[in-house]
Amino acid sequence: MSLGLEKCAVCHGLIDEEDLFCSNCGTRAPESDGGRSILASQVSTHNFVCDGCGASMSYDASARSLRCPFCGSTGLTKNQDGRSIAPQRIVRFAIDHQRAGEILRRWLGRGFWRPGDLASTAEVTKVAAVYVPYWVFRVRTHTYWTADTNRVPLGARGDWFPLFGEHQGTYEGLLIGASGVLTPGETSALCPFELAAAEPAGQVNTENRIVEQFSVHRKYARPLARKAVESLDREACTASVPGNARNVRVNVLMQGMSSEPVLLPVWIMAYRYRDRLFRFLINGQTGRATGQAPVSWKKVIVAAGVVGFLALLLFLAVLFAAAL
Repeated sequence: MSLGLEKCAVCHGLIDEEDLFCSNCGTRAPESDGGRSILASQVSTHNFVCDGCGASMSYDASARSLRCPFCGSTGLTKNQDGRSIAPQRIVRFAIDHQRAGEILRRWLGRGFWRPGDLASTAEVTKVAAVYVPYWVFRVRTHTYWTADTNRVPLGARGDWFPLFGEHQGTYEGLLIGASGVLTPGETSALCPFELAAAEPAGQVNTENRIVEQFSVHRKYARPLARKAVESLDREACTASVPGNARNVRVNVLMQGMSSEPVLLPVWIMAYRYRDRLFRFLINGQTGRATGQAPVSWKKVIVAAGVVGFLALLLFLAVLFAAAL
């Protein structure tokens, strides 16, 4: 359930306290009369901002040395305000430190284009368990679509036949990353998380974990969620077209969009290979991994040479056949 929001009187979409108009239908938002609440917030007495990458996070009060888990910088400045968006639910870590290391080593050994000695010579330089912020969106859709199908009626002259229809959908658990350091591609690659295992924030002790604060507010995450929903709805409409489809057009009406701030477990790791640092991320619940890896240019050059040699042989064969 979303907190601190009004509902639009026309489409019943949720309106943030900063909005002047409904983002869904454009209806003017009701005037603030002092009764509208703001996003639930908490005061963190150990909130720091990294001077290197700008990440905002809270630490365990007993930590003797502080180091940014994202860039490794020790230059951290205490946030005087200390206010941040409070998560409503938290997913606990299910992957421990040892298991995370095993996942990294196995991942390093995969991939044809990677150096052959990557898994054996890469040196892990940083391992940190971080609760990363996400927004969880839920929305209902009513979509009108048009498309062309290659299944034409008997007697039709063309190869394509126009169709139209309606589609109603409900999308739950749509995750939009709210990290200020991890890229949207990285936060998306870590998904999905099993949100059914999430617990109320008050029941999870985060004092001994690094907690990144919300850097992407809901009003900025919402357009990303709308874009993702439109893509999912387009896929659903395309699937409902018999045969092959082309020129799929959708007009999506979103209703009752709601959002919830949550914290999700992520192992943030860094490894060094030949004086270069690479970042590696692990979904702390499922073990799903994503990261950066070096490329073996020797393999690339050899592969290019083989392809060029085969192309030359094919060219000579064509010339020989033409000469005959």
